[in-house]
Amino acid sequence: MTEQTRAGFVALIGEPNAGKSTLLNRMVGAKVSIVTHKVQTTRTRIRGVCMEGQAQIVFVDTPGLFRPRRRLDRAMVAAAWGGASDADVVVLLIEAHRGITEGVKAILEALNERVGAHPVALAINKIDRVKAETLLALAEQMNALYPFVRTFMISAERGYGVDDLREWLAGELPEGPWFYPEDQIADLPMRVIAAEVTREKLTLRLHEELPYQLTVETEKWEDRPDGSTRIDQLIYVGRDGHKGIVLGHGGETIKSVSIDARKELAEFLGRPVHLFLQVKVRPNWENEAERYSEMGLDFKDGN
Repeated sequence: MTEQTRAGFVALIGEPNAGKSTLLNRMVGAKVSIVTHKVQTTRTRIRGVCMEGQAQIVFVDTPGLFRPRRRLDRAMVAAAWGGASDADVVVLLIEAHRGITEGVKAILEALNERVGAHPVALAINKIDRVKAETLLALAEQMNALYPFVRTFMISAERGYGVDDLREWLAGELPEGPWFYPEDQIADLPMRVIAAEVTREKLTLRLHEELPYQLTVETEKWEDRPDGSTRIDQLIYVGRDGHKGIVLGHGGETIKSVSIDARKELAEFLGRPVHLFLQVKVRPNWENEAERYSEMGLDFKDGN
């Protein structure tokens, strides 16, 4: 008798930088979510699709949960909780070495109200950074604060414990047909993934100079008859001074970002890529509804 297929949505929630994007990419086996050392880099609910036996796990990688200050922050936090309440299973990711922070406490308080009856598992990440007794004490404290259905000790970066978590998730999903073809790894349009890749390279390159004041949009996408792809992207910044930083001395920064992004996109698409980047100053881009829909966020959630 053939095993019944299963399919469902799993939301990864946690504070910014808890390792959600790294875990998503590890589970899916490909890079579908932006990973940088900066907090709050995931702006869209990226869905990564992963097969485990006859189960199709669709991961919703939510923006990190934090106290929102600006419209964009509020829209990101609304998207995160929206992703959690729509999912079949929720996984709360916390960092072993940081323990129960104020942010983690705030998430625990909101869980009952936001997630309802969905099962919530705890994944303690970055376990290679602390001693075993610290881990066990943290797991005990967390389970005293919330009735988690299971607790996993993992290192998303190194892969420890990730297979156990994936197997358990597969068994928790409802029986039913798969949502996506077996070989599909993400349901975001390629234009958005391409923009995220470029934004990641900019974030890594610019470090503290230009934290969250830019966004990238794919303006044109052309698959050429010779098997290559031409991608034209716009980088929006808020001020003239920011434009100079993105371009760099003699255009050196933008050139380096373009080379890194093109290389990764060519690898991801499995074909040659011609990438053209242009920087535009839009003082108020964070208050334009169009920019939000391009990022997969709801403009109204920022109110």
